[in-house]
Amino acid sequence: MMLRYLGSTKNLAGCVGGLIGVVLYLTGVVGWFWPFVVAALYAAGALLAPAEKVRLVPDTSAELRESLGTLVGSVSAQSSRMPPSTVDTVRRIAEVLGDLLASPARLAADPDLQHAVVRLAGTDLPLSLETYLNLPRWFAVRRTGAGEELVAQLGLLEAEAHRVAERFYAAEVDRQADHTRYLRDRDA
Repeated sequence: MMLRYLGSTKNLAGCVGGLIGVVLYLTGVVGWFWPFVVAALYAAGALLAPAEKVRLVPDTSAELRESLGTLVGSVSAQSSRMPPSTVDTVRRIAEVLGDLLASPARLAADPDLQHAVVRLAGTDLPLSLETYLNLPRWFAVRRTGAGEELVAQLGLLEAEAHRVAERFYAAEVDRQADHTRYLRDRDA
């Protein structure tokens, strides 16, 4: 608790106030009562500084990226049990989600987007694969609908991952389009 306070905004603002008090003493503005001035300016800085932001939602980006890597490895090891092309689809989905999770601060700025990414990476994709892989091999091979369901689910998840990525990178796409317009207008 004490270590957290030492690095807090309130402590840093208080230290700046206290430093101003020391400078006032060294320049002769305050006399023998300078320790009281330093303490008062520290207290004022600490009280006026904004409070630390509360973070109730844990940052799980690193954990999700790791679990995506594990998931892709597990699916690759089970590739003989998977319908054709599903392993590649899982890799593509994991690549898109991994790129989004690589920017946790940016994801945290948009809670809806963060929720969509966390849901896709932490629940939807693993649940689809787990449900299929938990079917007995003989049953999954005999019942072609099971493989078709997995292919359909992965197609939907891939489409959703791309929609989320479109929202995530919308500002960069707009900035690139603006720059193209600028370059075209400059030559005209």
